[in-house]
Amino acid sequence: MPEPRTLRLGLLQYPVEKPASIEAFGAKLDRWLAEAKGHADLCVLPEYAAVELGAALVGRATTDEPTELAAMVAHADAILGAMRAATMRAGIWLLAGTLPMRHGDRVIARAPLITPDGRIAFQEKRAMTRFETERWGITGGAPPRVFDTPWGRLGVSICYDVEFPKHVRAQVEAGAWLILAPSCTDTLHGFTRVRVSAAARAIENQCYVACTPTVGEAPWSAALDINHGHAAVFCPPDRGFPADGVLAAGKLDAAQWLFCELDPARIAEVREHGAVRNHRDWPRAPYPPTVAADFA
Repeated sequence: MPEPRTLRLGLLQYPVEKPASIEAFGAKLDRWLAEAKGHADLCVLPEYAAVELGAALVGRATTDEPTELAAMVAHADAILGAMRAATMRAGIWLLAGTLPMRHGDRVIARAPLITPDGRIAFQEKRAMTRFETERWGITGGAPPRVFDTPWGRLGVSICYDVEFPKHVRAQVEAGAWLILAPSCTDTLHGFTRVRVSAAARAIENQCYVACTPTVGEAPWSAALDINHGHAAVFCPPDRGFPADGVLAAGKLDAAQWLFCELDPARIAEVREHGAVRNHRDWPRAPYPPTVAADFA
């Protein structure tokens, strides 16, 4: 594999709206990707961005979560086709958020990474939130994967997945120097959990972790009614990087692109010559059993 080169990353703080059809959703992607062209090689949409289509696919003014989800699943192939077509028209790489899809007798959330020539590979969301399991009925998918790209190996840890160190660690140990963490959070509490976890994963693994959320209010949508957050790129707070570990950050709850240039060579450098070597010093064996201390 050739040496990884610098990546221009585009993170879209995606405004939840009410497209009337899958075609209208595709046109919306065209508009946003046109803004990114020339500024980004790889663009990232947030988790469940396409779920804004649910109400239109149900075909009535008010709906509920299970009905909305069933409509999304029934039209998943067509929605994925719109994502693929928009990616090819833009001529860039796109992580198109996540899409609820049927897998046997289960529904899982899948994140499609789409190449400019239309090839697709998926990362499935592994850990489900209470909302997903108790109210939506979505179940956990396959273990973490990595993706070979012109910029080296990348990983995708979707929203709640980034809150679990071993999910990201598995991707880093498989060669990922950048973790993409598309998210969808309806409170600042949830956004904070994702943001703090992403920053922690960047420290633990001495890698980049990039998040981007859905933003805005959508009272017509049972699933995407409220959305809070901002995009950010986290890095090791060590030599050659910002002291706060934040390489770039967007404006809270604003619909916007956040662009950031990432160099994998800087990750290799800090892992070898940083003040600490978290990546190397990750515990390789389980800790011994924990016991209660005796007070003398």
